[in-house]
Order: sequence, then C-alpha cells, then structure tokens
Amino acid sequence: MIDADMTLEETAEGIRSMGIRGAGRIARAAVEALDVHAASLPAATLDEFRAEMRRAADLLLATRPTAVSLPNAVRSVMRTLEADIPLDEVRSAFHEAARAFIASSTGAVDRIGEFGARHIRDGDVVMTHCNSEAALACIVAAHRQGKAIEVFATEVRPRNQGLLTIRRLNDEGIPTNYIVDSAVRTFINEADLVIVGADAITVNGAVANKIGTAPIALAAHEARTNVVVAAETYKFAPLTTLGDLIPIEERPAAEVLPDEVAATLPHVRVRNPAFDVTPAEYVDLIITEVGAIPPSMAWLIIRDYQGWSIEQFHRPFERA
Repeated sequence: MIDADMTLEETAEGIRSMGIRGAGRIARAAVEALDVHAASLPAATLDEFRAEMRRAADLLLATRPTAVSLPNAVRSVMRTLEADIPLDEVRSAFHEAARAFIASSTGAVDRIGEFGARHIRDGDVVMTHCNSEAALACIVAAHRQGKAIEVFATEVRPRNQGLLTIRRLNDEGIPTNYIVDSAVRTFINEADLVIVGADAITVNGAVANKIGTAPIALAAHEARTNVVVAAETYKFAPLTTLGDLIPIEERPAAEVLPDEVAATLPHVRVRNPAFDVTPAEYVDLIITEVGAIPPSMAWLIIRDYQGWSIEQFHRPFERA
C-alpha cells in the first residue's frame, strides 16, 4: 500500500532503509512521492519546475542501486517534463503519467499472477524465495483456482523477508514449509517448480534478485526442477544493452552482525550483498504481464516495452 501522506524525503528514507521493500512497491512509492511533490511545488516557471523535479528524482534514484524498477519508473514519468508546453499543462501531464504508471504496475502483478498460475499444476509443490509480489501472485492465483498446492518458503537472511511471504501464504490458507536458506538443496527434490521474482533482468536474460536466488537456481538445475521468474516489464534493464552491469548493492554490516559484536572482532570484515545474479541458462521461463518468454527474448521486452531501439546504441543514454 502506498502512503500518499509521506514526504519525498520520508519516501526516500523508507526505500533506503527497506521500510519500503520489493521492486514493484519501490517503483510505485517513488512515483507517488514525485506526484505529491510535483503538486506541492510553488515553481513560477517551467525551468524552475523541471530543476526541482530533477532534484527530487535524483534523491530517489540514489536510494537503492540494484532494483532497475526504480529508475525505469522515475524515467517513465519524468519524460513528461520535456514537453514544450505551458507549466500548468506539464503539471497535469506529469500527474496523469504518475497515476497511469501506478495503475499499470498494480495491474501487471494481477496479469502475471493469471499467467503464472497456468504453469502451476494441481498437486504441485512450489519453492519461492524472498517476498516477491509477482511470484506470490502466481502462487495465490493457482490456489484460488482450487489447485491443491504446497509451498517451501525461505527465511531470506539477513532481513527475514520470508516472514512477510509466509504470513501472506498463511492468510490465503496455503500449506507452507518455512525453511532456512541453507536448507534449499535438502528440499529441492520435493519441489516441482521454483518461482521467484526479479529486481533486474539484463539483455541476455540474467536475473538479479534477492541474495540466495542464484544458489536456489543452481540446486534446481541440478535437480532438473524448472525455475520460473515472475517480473513486470519495467524490471528489464535497458542500460545493459550498452554493456552496463547491474550494480549489486552491499548493505550495512550491522544487518548481519551487531556493531557491538563487530567491535570485538577487529580482524573480521562482514560482507552483506543484498542481491545476486542468476545466469540465464538456469532460468526456464520469465513471466511478464505481456506473456511468458524464454530468457533469450529479454531484448524484445527492452525494445518493445521500454522504447529502446538499435539507434540508441550509438548515442549516450539520456536520463530524464
């Protein structure tokens, strides 16, 4: 749920601190914050309005580096500022673009759930990781269709996002096994399917997602268990067409080891990457709101649904 009463700064801090988490929720919260901020600006000229909105966008973009949904969402609404029209019309166009993105993002999750449920059979055991809206939409939709399914959900250290997942599954009445991350290989042979979300998908179909996803995909590959990624089209990373790599966020050591304990271990360095990258060859299918594709077709999503053409290889990326 988006809190329209949060200020721009509060939203940025909520995203940074993971009070607002999940790539889709982050994207919608950022766009909501920009919409509210735009409506409150007293700018007298279009240039003043553009400058303040770009400052606001930069504040949000600096919060989380890996989830490409954030820059894609911000870019999609900030494009309206480039129109050479009166300030009042730009304000109106920005508001309309923000509401359209939020509605589209919410609808995309429902569509993914509908498509994803078709890949879950009656009696299947599904393994999932982290707290993906899109992945959960697939599982919940299958359950509501009357399919007798069971879920293995991971703990998701160190922030324990798995607790959010099992609460949702429990509320839906779905039988669920809650396991520590390191138990995945122990239980992978009991799973018929793995469904996870994504924070970013590259041009070659590799998937950046919550740390621990890649080992699950590797275990599933060994067990010949299919891996399905559920992701909205705005989670595909256009800059990877230019050779850019997905930056992997490394979060504070205190999330893993309390500062008072770390102070007694001067020779220990805590590493806390928030994401890992699953190679495309370990992903069987990517389900988006426009349909299911193999990872090799990721480029088509970037081209057709994010407006990237081959000509853009020959000029620098233009940030809104």
